[in-house]
Amino acid sequence: MRIFDIPKKIKFAQKKSSKKPLIAAIQKLHHNHIETHLAAIDDLEKILQDEPKFYWEIMAALTNFVRDYTSQNESKSQPLPTIRTDIQAALIVIGRRDAKKDSENEQLDLSHANIAGANLCGSDLKRANLYQVNLSGANLCGANLYGAILSAANLKGANLSDANLEQAILCAANLEGANLSGANLDRANLYLAKLN
Repeated sequence: MRIFDIPKKIKFAQKKSSKKPLIAAIQKLHHNHIETHLAAIDDLEKILQDEPKFYWEIMAALTNFVRDYTSQNESKSQPLPTIRTDIQAALIVIGRRDAKKDSENEQLDLSHANIAGANLCGSDLKRANLYQVNLSGANLCGANLYGAILSAANLKGANLSDANLEQAILCAANLEGANLSGANLDRANLYLAKLN
């Protein structure tokens, strides 16, 4: 072995060992216990703070988790009575994201998720894919939904006060009874949206 090959091997070993906690935390998200999920979400948030290079892998793992555990197989008009604590915890971490770290070809994907009643107050969901998401009764006050795709989303009774919906796509969205006071709807697409 040549001497100059050793630093490359050390770097590879370090990279592999630094990814072990990330892999372990993501695997915990596939267990069936809410306590295990909460521990995994907490671990992922700590990794996100300590190892920003794993930002997108963590965001993808959390959004996949939310979509997988909130399937809309049940009727979309039937909101969940209360949102599960592990789902809410994952949404809090997602909402604290730094959208500047998103690469050009990646998008936060919560499409088809049933997160009715979620607290997303002040969340950064800029340019997120929220197609056909159930956010009925959700708290989105002050949320950044700039350029978000909310086509066919259920926002019935949602609190969108002071939310930034600039350039958001709300085609065929249900905004019946939603609170839009102080919301920025500049250049938002509201084609066929239900605004009763």
